[in-house]
Amino acid sequence: MTDFYTAAPGETSPPVPAGPALCNGTDMRVVHSAFLWGYEQAPLLIRSTPAGDTGRSEFIGQWIGDLDATLHVHHHSEDELLWDRLEKRAPACALHVAQMRAHHAKVAELLDAITPLRTQWRASGDPTQGEALARAYEDLLAVLRVHLRREVVEIVPVAERVITQKEWDQLAEHSMGVIPKSRLLPQLGMLLANASPADRTEFVRAIPTPVRVLYKTVGRRQFAHQYRQLFPGKPVPATI
Repeated sequence: MTDFYTAAPGETSPPVPAGPALCNGTDMRVVHSAFLWGYEQAPLLIRSTPAGDTGRSEFIGQWIGDLDATLHVHHHSEDELLWDRLEKRAPACALHVAQMRAHHAKVAELLDAITPLRTQWRASGDPTQGEALARAYEDLLAVLRVHLRREVVEIVPVAERVITQKEWDQLAEHSMGVIPKSRLLPQLGMLLANASPADRTEFVRAIPTPVRVLYKTVGRRQFAHQYRQLFPGKPVPATI
């Protein structure tokens, strides 16, 4: 996904303040790559669910619902902890921050519309409902492909100069509570599986040692089990 994170023609980035980096924003690219992969898979998983197979629609619906919840709280964390700080400390990026806020509002609107569709399809496995849900996720993905890329390209370089590592870490800490603990380690596997080798190395280095050990001893197996359920017959991608 690394080459994905470049400016498109006509897009401009705010000036990056002078001075040393105060935080490492690599994890934003890792998280965004996982979101993009997940929302690329969502319509495919929904459409491939056999009609009336409520066991499968329940499993897929839960997995995508976790993804939706994680995206929502990820954006809420930025809304609460990032945008105001950036506008105050790097006023030249205020226009770009306003665009990010607008993207978040659109994503929230789409997620609000998706939630009842997902709930209905999850319970019924009805293919007509599934098609409406798949199309709704395609609409969401179209917005995310722009937003997630531009946030990495335009916002992260500025944030690295004006946001401290402690403040940056608060974004991740704020997002941790939304997913049940039993499903957190498979989500970590999804992050690692969709990161470039260089980004994965940086990301793993920042993971606390107890969590890294827990993932290697328990989480890797949980991720592999979940992946095989999602994509029967496909090889499980490497993580760590």
